[in-house]
Amino acid sequence: MSVFKFTTLCVLSVVTYLSSQQLMAEEWFEFRGPTGQGHSTVKSLPIEWSPTEHVLWKSDIPGVGWSSPIVVDNKVYVTTAVPIDTEKLPAQSLRVVCLNLETGEVLWNKEVFQETKETVQRIHKKNSHASPTPISDGKVIYVHFGTFGTACLTLDGEELWKTDELKYEMQHGTGGSPIIVDDKLIIICDGKGKNFIAALNRNTGKIEWKVDRNVDSRKKFSFGTPLLITVNGKQQIVAPGTDVISGHSPEDGKEIWHLNYSGYSVIPRPIFSHGLIFVTTSYDRPSLLAIRPDGKGDVTDTHLAWSNKSQIPHTPSLLVVGDELYAVSDKGIAQCFDAKTGELIWKERVGGNYSASPLHADGKIYFQSEEGETTVIAAGKQYKEIGRNHLKAPTLASYAVAGDTLLIRTKTQLYRIGK
Repeated sequence: MSVFKFTTLCVLSVVTYLSSQQLMAEEWFEFRGPTGQGHSTVKSLPIEWSPTEHVLWKSDIPGVGWSSPIVVDNKVYVTTAVPIDTEKLPAQSLRVVCLNLETGEVLWNKEVFQETKETVQRIHKKNSHASPTPISDGKVIYVHFGTFGTACLTLDGEELWKTDELKYEMQHGTGGSPIIVDDKLIIICDGKGKNFIAALNRNTGKIEWKVDRNVDSRKKFSFGTPLLITVNGKQQIVAPGTDVISGHSPEDGKEIWHLNYSGYSVIPRPIFSHGLIFVTTSYDRPSLLAIRPDGKGDVTDTHLAWSNKSQIPHTPSLLVVGDELYAVSDKGIAQCFDAKTGELIWKERVGGNYSASPLHADGKIYFQSEEGETTVIAAGKQYKEIGRNHLKAPTLASYAVAGDTLLIRTKTQLYRIGK
């Protein structure tokens, strides 16, 4: 073998090894990534793209779904809902689609549940019939379609179990994603008539525990995704909902603490930093709350560290980088606060409308609008815009990261963006 060929093979081997190591280094198994709070450890995500530039591939996704992608074992998984007929309120085929990460090829497309003509429900114009993001432990994937069912599949699409025991009357559809806690799958079910938090056995789908949330409100529905945190060495599940946010024991669901507020249709996932839970209360006028989660019982009057009501997001989740907390409102007002005190550091109009949650990587923050435009800024105490990139297609789903690339889902396609 010539020296040139030997050197070339060595370089290719090193590049392949480094690429695989980078993909293995960070697992994007759930909504908002490894911590569930919108952070990536990747140092070289792209900051420039367009519908034709820096697009490694784009693939058509059948139907409509605003769930975010997850990445497992060099494969990408999304859920979607495909209309079965052409009626005004058509039945829906609720499906999981698996794509090859390297090529974008659809490897399989499997129906898991159906909304029939008798059971199909009306949804909000900004929602879909497939909005909860799948979650994985690296060995299997779990998908949730609200009252229509929850299922566990192998990475190759084989059905291991499914259940429709979590029955409740949805309002405007569903949206909250499940989380994994030890051997349980935790799901918030805040519907039109009753609200509860449930734990399913990850191996069987059977209900392990179910805790009712007694909400005395005309509008009871919300779309919360829980967050697992550790406080004083003990785990607790933080569960946002209509008029209340609460901490629960993973073992039996027993409530540890709760804080009351006024708000319904709560969508943003909580985040945890500096010993504080940050959450927004959604409609009608959202408040941003910073809560100390180390209390017992009703902590409404004792554990609220600070709050703010000025142009707070209804839909996008929050983001903490260092000592700063970042938020973008549904109407495109970005703000930076001191996370510990709530002091406003800066406020800027970035433009557009927002549903997707922001992403942080390598000192950069990515805000993605519903119109398909991403504004990249530098994290810091001064507003500094780095770039703007437009896919010119509607998108409400949040980002996923795969190696040094971004996965962005639009209404009809999934893009992989790289350098």
